[in-house]
Amino acid sequence: MARTGPAEVGRAAALLLTLAGPAQAHMSDLKLAVKAAYLCKLGPFVAWPAAAFGTAEDPLVICIQGADPFGRVVDREVAGRRVGTHPMVVRRILRLERGSGCHIAYVAGSGSQSADQALAAVDGAPVLTVTDSDRGPAKGVVHLVLDGGKVRFAINAAQAQADGLGISSKLLALAVGASR
Repeated sequence: MARTGPAEVGRAAALLLTLAGPAQAHMSDLKLAVKAAYLCKLGPFVAWPAAAFGTAEDPLVICIQGADPFGRVVDREVAGRRVGTHPMVVRRILRLERGSGCHIAYVAGSGSQSADQALAAVDGAPVLTVTDSDRGPAKGVVHLVLDGGKVRFAINAAQAQADGLGISSKLLALAVGASR
């Protein structure tokens, strides 16, 4: 049986770290892709008040507030999609305000507006706010979480109702920790 010295242990540790890096990067990319897909697929399960859209052809606007973790993944997910008669579009904004024109807002926070400030800015407005446990404790109507290694979501149905949004019972049934 060969003895393992400090040099061999060091080389083995370096090899493991080298192999783990791409796997972790792949897992991170996969998590972001799943989160982007959730963000884009929430629309059909939400009812906005009629006043949230000017016309039946106005776009459903997904805003990414603050630090954008998705790159172009969300744009690819949205390309060519519609929610009813509304084409979906993506906008990136530093600050989320009541008049931002967002229907769905992924709230990431930025140096100019924290996630808590962004959520407060649209409190009571018909904006489906989406937050991410990877980005901090602030919680929107939908909060993305890791559950058993899988990306899932929790829904605050009371907040949705206070914001004038209707959430489909099908979406509520898929949520973890939905509060009613």
